Amino acid sequence: MRTEFDQELEERLVRYAAIDSQSDETCSESPSSQIQLDVQKVLRAELMEIGASDVELTEYGVVLATIPATIETNGPVIGLLAHVDTAPAYHAEGVKPRVHRAYDGSAISFPDASELSLSPENSRYLGEKIGDDIITASGSTLLGADDKAGVAIIMCLARHLLANPQIPHGKLRIAFTPDEEIGRGVHDKLPGALGADFAYTLDGGKVGELNYENFCADGATVKITGVSVHPGYAKDKLVNALHLAGKIITMLPQATMTPETTDGRDGFIFVADMVGNAAEAELHFVLRDFELEGLEAKADLLEQVCAAVQASEPRASISCEVKEQYRNMHHWLRDDMTPVELAKAAYEDMGLSVSAKPIRGGTDGSVLTAKGTSCPNIFTGMQEIHGPLEWISVQDMACATQVCLKLVERAAK
Repeated sequence: MRTEFDQELEERLVRYAAIDSQSDETCSESPSSQIQLDVQKVLRAELMEIGASDVELTEYGVVLATIPATIETNGPVIGLLAHVDTAPAYHAEGVKPRVHRAYDGSAISFPDASELSLSPENSRYLGEKIGDDIITASGSTLLGADDKAGVAIIMCLARHLLANPQIPHGKLRIAFTPDEEIGRGVHDKLPGALGADFAYTLDGGKVGELNYENFCADGATVKITGVSVHPGYAKDKLVNALHLAGKIITMLPQATMTPETTDGRDGFIFVADMVGNAAEAELHFVLRDFELEGLEAKADLLEQVCAAVQASEPRASISCEVKEQYRNMHHWLRDDMTPVELAKAAYEDMGLSVSAKPIRGGTDGSVLTAKGTSCPNIFTGMQEIHGPLEWISVQDMACATQVCLKLVERAAK
């Protein structure tokens, strides 16, 4: 169904997606890449142009703004968040968005990758979007709807509310964050700077999904030092770090605990990266589970495997360091479900059935919740994220905008 928001959302997403803004997990600065500020400066200027208050770009790369209340209310101050960075997992430079109007159900081709094809056969939800306007990239990059769709939705909502002061709502706070894709989107100063009673990220998938549960996450780094010797004279001397790395990987569960063998509420151990040579090697693991006990068990298993391989070759040196990344937001939200119940009511106002789907990942909201500002996640429509088949329906984005409008009106009551 066409809405008054469709054209604006399309134009915003196409404009934002074309700006390179990939985060850089190898950089410890905040933001991790200066190109993210290219988007942030655009958003700062647009917020000032539409009349938002308190617009600022912080020293840690977050754009903040206020949409002033239109009525006196005892309702909550609500925050709305989206992240501007795109994932380091796939090519994100030189994005060329393409709009496929009134999608007819056939396969979508990509001019920069003739071997690619997007259809309901490999993306089932697309089959439900017949007649919608679909946005993809050109095949050589991801699109970046994750999460520039969320950015577009919040900007569209802000512009609409500021242009229509007769709409009753309380004070809203907006935050556009960098570095979400590398787990560093919520700076320690952000909760205080945001100043919201609770908040919502616009960073979800299918229409009707409402996320208030997500993985607990840790990262693990395994470092292996072998014994380097000229291979021609290596008999009984060489200890190959790469061989030991291979043993660690093969000793972990391959059929029951990898991302490609798990779904639903199953956690996993994912070897995400391996670099090195015969002398030294380094492995990076992603550990995920919905409960802390399961997460700790996976860390224990990895450490036990490393210890076993170390015992098999005492001439080597093997270390395993596990670091906390983020936690399940539901561990805090279950004590006060007010923001969840408010969102559910807004969904129902739109005639939507609520799908309380746990996120097999994390959002800025999970970190923000742990830091004291409860923050469930609202859908945007984004699909097949982090790869060249990424797509989104303009009409799904419009539906999310309407849900947010219902939500802020309800909160004012």
